[in-house]
Amino acid sequence: MLFLAISTDYVVGDKSVHTILLPNSSHLEAVNPVCAGVARGKQMYRKTGDYCLQDHSRPGENIMPIIVHGDAAFSGQGVVAETFALSKVPHFDVGGSIHLITNNQVGFTTPAHRGRSSTYCSDMGKMVNCPIIHVNGDYAEDVVRACRLAFSYRQLFRKDVIVDLICWRRWGHNEIDEPSFTNPAMYRKIESRRSVPDIYAEQLVNADIVSQNDINTVVGEYTKELETQHSEMESYKPKVQHLEKQWSGFIQAPHEVQVWDTGVDVDLLRYVGAKSVAYPESFNIHQTLEKHHVSTRLKRLAAGTGIDWATAEAMAFGSLLTQGFVVRISGQDCGRGTFSHRHCMLVDQETNEVYIPLNDIDPDQKAYIEVCNSILSEEAVMGFEYGMSIDNPKCLCIWEAQFGDFFNGAQIMIDTMVSSGECKKTAIEARNKACPRKHYGRSSGKGLINVCS
Repeated sequence: MLFLAISTDYVVGDKSVHTILLPNSSHLEAVNPVCAGVARGKQMYRKTGDYCLQDHSRPGENIMPIIVHGDAAFSGQGVVAETFALSKVPHFDVGGSIHLITNNQVGFTTPAHRGRSSTYCSDMGKMVNCPIIHVNGDYAEDVVRACRLAFSYRQLFRKDVIVDLICWRRWGHNEIDEPSFTNPAMYRKIESRRSVPDIYAEQLVNADIVSQNDINTVVGEYTKELETQHSEMESYKPKVQHLEKQWSGFIQAPHEVQVWDTGVDVDLLRYVGAKSVAYPESFNIHQTLEKHHVSTRLKRLAAGTGIDWATAEAMAFGSLLTQGFVVRISGQDCGRGTFSHRHCMLVDQETNEVYIPLNDIDPDQKAYIEVCNSILSEEAVMGFEYGMSIDNPKCLCIWEAQFGDFFNGAQIMIDTMVSSGECKKTAIEARNKACPRKHYGRSSGKGLINVCS
């Protein structure tokens, strides 16, 4: 999964770590749930964590999301709280993320005491009892210790952990900003401070660990490398890599409108339609569902007429599963359906156990539907599904808004990720967005489906 992202293999000794830097939109913290979704998507693709059929793999096996935050945005952006709220919910668990907060104690120009109501910028993590490690950024080795502790905690407990890197920003928010306009007292102190690399280099020399000549050599070589890269900037042409690895075999869509034959044999549709309401003899189904959901669907399938939305949807899902494509549907009440129309998951009235008929189509079934009743969030959940969809071409991810007007809560994701992803970041996705009914809740209008793929 490479879509205008920086991707490299970082080698330490005889071991290698494949690292991907996701492209971020200008909307603060919007990439957080996308990063988590990509991590979950990779687990699905590799069949690890919750997707391991042998049940010996924990979530987050061999995959770790590392999310870098700003102090003011971490406190102020609601998607941070939404993403934390998702972190241990079934079907959204990625085995924990490491959060690194670059805490320079000022948000754009706003001082910390005006940027939040809590004592620490990291306090948002307390909502999920997230461990928080505060460390002074002036001390490089302490920062390393803090990060190692965070890594060890995440690997052991597979939960989120925060490193609050308390530091300072020497220059303004951008090249033309003068920070002393709004924070004069702070910047009088900052101007008198030496840089962190200079302080650390002096400590190493005084401890007789390295010589000043060694430091000069390292700095000189690194500066030369930066200058070389800068000189090649004008002639550099990035390689488009979005149709490689798991996306190999796909081609870029042409500009002209195309029509595909996506029809399925009618006998297969009848078969998966009937299977979508089949259940074991020992299963205690709700009597109303037996009468109005199961029996009615079987009659309509036999007659071949009066096929309603939910039946058509079930046949579409089932036909994809028989072809080896995974289906994942998430949203608020998506298992039952907002209007009690879908019922792709059945709940035993005696044991409360969940049974998903479409996951029992065939004894040799290879692909399954994942039904993910989500928290009551739009932005984070859609961002999560977007992250999953851009990493796995064999998975149809569907996010369903509870009502048509609820999709407004995900507008940032729609504007900066979904609608412009392929154009801006060459990010191809396999995902649908479903908005039941009209914009104003439960109206009499027909359902609305926006297909973004």
